[in-house]
Amino acid sequence: MTNLEIAKIFREIAILYEIDEVPFKPRAYERVASSLESLGQNVADIYETGGLKALEKIPGVGKNTALHIEELIKTGRLKLYKELKKSLPIDIDDLTSVLGVGPKTIQILYKKLKIKNVVDLEKAARSGKIAKLAHFGEQSQEKILKGLEFYKKSHGRFLLGHVLPMARDIEERLRKIPGVDKVQTAGSIRRRQETIGDIDTLITAKHPKKVMEIFTRMPEVEEILAEGPTKTTLRLNSGIQADVRILPPEDYGAALQYFTGDKNHNIEVRKIAIKKGLKLNEYGIFRGKKKLGGKTEEEIYKILGMGWMEPELRTASGEIEAALRQAQGKPNGLPKIIGYDDIRGDLHVHTKWSEGLNTIQEMALAGKKLGYEYISISDHVGTLHIANAMDEKKVLRQIKEIDKLNAGFAKKKIGIKILKSAETNISADGDIDLPHKILEKLDIVLAAVHDHFNLSKEKMTARIIRAMKHKNVNVIAHPTGRVILQRPPYEIDLDKILKAAKELGVAMEINSFFDRLDLRDEDIRKAVGLGVKMVINTDAHNKTQLNLMEYGIAQARRGWAEKKDVLNTWPLQKMLDWFNKK
Repeated sequence: MTNLEIAKIFREIAILYEIDEVPFKPRAYERVASSLESLGQNVADIYETGGLKALEKIPGVGKNTALHIEELIKTGRLKLYKELKKSLPIDIDDLTSVLGVGPKTIQILYKKLKIKNVVDLEKAARSGKIAKLAHFGEQSQEKILKGLEFYKKSHGRFLLGHVLPMARDIEERLRKIPGVDKVQTAGSIRRRQETIGDIDTLITAKHPKKVMEIFTRMPEVEEILAEGPTKTTLRLNSGIQADVRILPPEDYGAALQYFTGDKNHNIEVRKIAIKKGLKLNEYGIFRGKKKLGGKTEEEIYKILGMGWMEPELRTASGEIEAALRQAQGKPNGLPKIIGYDDIRGDLHVHTKWSEGLNTIQEMALAGKKLGYEYISISDHVGTLHIANAMDEKKVLRQIKEIDKLNAGFAKKKIGIKILKSAETNISADGDIDLPHKILEKLDIVLAAVHDHFNLSKEKMTARIIRAMKHKNVNVIAHPTGRVILQRPPYEIDLDKILKAAKELGVAMEINSFFDRLDLRDEDIRKAVGLGVKMVINTDAHNKTQLNLMEYGIAQARRGWAEKKDVLNTWPLQKMLDWFNKK
């Protein structure tokens, strides 16, 4: 079983335990699910190499949960999961995808109205049955109906963070086949869109038949939808569709260009080809019957009079005009967008001091392995009890520990600096729930909204701007509060907030967690245009989640951000000097 499949089962177990009001276990199983999703290595390979002991080294995994993982890897089933599902025969995955429907709601709706799935939920809501339940009413029913509309719009899409590891696994297996030369997944995955519809992989190979045999026999294949000598389409057990196209080398670049850009990008590029008397398709670029190019993307764009564009930019959002200007030597060409190796440190990580799973030292050493020069410990503080937030005394104790660790690291020449930070909660009126005398001892202060999401647009905007005016606040974390495929952004006037950020010297976070990716790419583009500085952080709750930085960088690239726009691409002192200006 894949990491994602096992994580899904553990997450459902957590919800089932929460419905039954079992203490502690829901959080434990949720932590395992989160760790597996961001592991970066196949859990089955970890087990094969090191057995149960190796599984227990995964953040959040204990003896019992390691045994559960072992059972799933060996048999594809889990007795505990089967027993829990019997007690509550509902479609948890779908129901919990609806905004406003959590474990307690599911429990009541099942007991009172026998609601088992989204279809049942919509019928009950539209007939007014939910409003009649005690403690629900018209307002709750309306919220569920709005949640259902959001669910319908996003249903059938998959998170990039779930699909990219699958696509890379497929690429790796295909690359190992004798005679295979080039392998590249195209489409929305190559553009690093936040949600994905399918996996479309292009290859060149000497033995197409062998490639298709191996592709169709992958263990995760649920159904072969279409099979042919040059194209095969499968449905994987995750529900996503996967295609492989085998191409002649002379057509590979044209196909890669054709299948990478979004629909609007491709339309605009073909318009330029037509104006030049050319024809462009997935097989190449032609003048009449004469083929002018197709082996590489670069030659396609060069023939059309454009500079080559990074895949993340290909959305017809100004990149074509910029590429034309660049090729003509004019100003305002393509941006030199931030690279995947440009980040010098992560400024938003959690440890055991609040709700994280690793110690400060473990997180710092994991950051060092990634090549970071600094890492900022940003545990929850104040009154946010659900996140095991630290009080004033605990913050002061953590500061002392960080000082001690930094001294030890300097002595041993480990080469990473641990910064003192905190993730503070923005109250409903915009106040910060920790006093200035404590906050001024920190290097960086993050502030974020964690509750009261339903305030009016005016009140939510004023709330965030008031927090930004606080003399100690340096960064607004996950600024719009969205959870992709689960919760839309709360209502804010982002233009007004970004203008305030520029004026007040506050950075906006690009949260790399693949179900947040907050700011959105269009918001990042606005921030870049206004000169608002940003930081790209993982919001990691264990050391494996530090690897999620890639997704935040991809988001920044799609938003046209350059190194100068992102503070944690800067050297430590230069970055701290910027924060200290406030």
